[in-house]
Amino acid sequence: MLVTPLDADDEPPVDADAEDLEAADTDGQADDGGTQADETNDADGEVESDDGEADEPDSEPGSAGTDIDDGGSGAGDADDGSSDESGATSANGDSETERTTDVDGELEIHHIDVGQADSTLLVTPDGETVLIDTGDWRQDGSDVIAYLESQGVDRVDHLVATHAHADHIGGHAAVIEHFETDGDGIGAAYDSGVAHDSATYENYLDAIEAHDVDLFEVEEGDELPIDGLEATVLNPSADESGDDLHYNSVSVAFEFGKFTYLTTGDAEADAEQRMVEEHGGTLEADAYQAGHHGSSTSSNGPFMDAVDPEIAVISSAYDSQYGHPHEAVLEDYAERGIETYWTGVHGDVVVTTDGAAVSAETEREFSTDAADLREERPDEQARVATPQVDTATAGVSG
Repeated sequence: MLVTPLDADDEPPVDADAEDLEAADTDGQADDGGTQADETNDADGEVESDDGEADEPDSEPGSAGTDIDDGGSGAGDADDGSSDESGATSANGDSETERTTDVDGELEIHHIDVGQADSTLLVTPDGETVLIDTGDWRQDGSDVIAYLESQGVDRVDHLVATHAHADHIGGHAAVIEHFETDGDGIGAAYDSGVAHDSATYENYLDAIEAHDVDLFEVEEGDELPIDGLEATVLNPSADESGDDLHYNSVSVAFEFGKFTYLTTGDAEADAEQRMVEEHGGTLEADAYQAGHHGSSTSSNGPFMDAVDPEIAVISSAYDSQYGHPHEAVLEDYAERGIETYWTGVHGDVVVTTDGAAVSAETEREFSTDAADLREERPDEQARVATPQVDTATAGVSG
């Protein structure tokens, strides 16, 4: 299935009129003056954790430093497809060739610490950039833009929205505005096409329209046109899959040489099960961004059996009001021996690979044993307590 653009002549796929955007959204949190707090909920529409409410801390835990670890490799071969005039390729095309495993240079995967949110930057050896999600609406892209600038990024070639919740597209409008006015632009944007009745989502679409950014609706089997890197969409389904944002969360497998990285946004157990049934052993990945911020609604057993990662990275706040990452997930990771990173403790996490060997570098030093991370989680009564990590060295950046 080829990547197909949304019709520029159509009205933006928004379910609410402008006057309705100040109403509470489907996540049960109200919009306020053009910004929206639509944090993630479980499949029943209720907050998935029974942890008490807590404000985010004024400072992050830990100390400045790096922690470099070697992981494994072993991703399987995949098939290329046919290409269309847009440069996108089809995983289901008639022409089948063996995936090239000889690559030059290094692929960098930056998991940006954006608190209780997601934002991930991939940089290919040729400097092509893929930005997946842009953090929470409260930050309005400021932390993500600052991080990209610190890395010398002046253009986002591929901007991906896994789904329309405000902790994933909260900075999309600002990122588009920044790079279109002060940088070298946005190459193209991609999302599932599933709309959300929030001001955050509306602002994103407005920015797309204002700067005439090409917007592509992706589905299972599509491949993003990235030189030297195979990026295959595994979710949402190519069949009619309704309008549930989590079930349709854009999930992508990135293959670079013999290395595979899998990211699934907030895909939960039902979407994970569908991917297992459809893709089976091809889900195996060396590094995996934990689904739904390490929630127990994701990383279910059969899915983790299929992915079988060496490394997992969890993006969530240290004092997550949802209790992310959940104890059960960390216990499972520990039993599987997965080298685990958590932005709430480790800060920014950068995974680097030459297509075979893989390493990880962190902003702050702490154990990557999931059992130790489980012990580090604040309890319900002390969600904002000072974490027991080394704070003796330089202060932590916000």
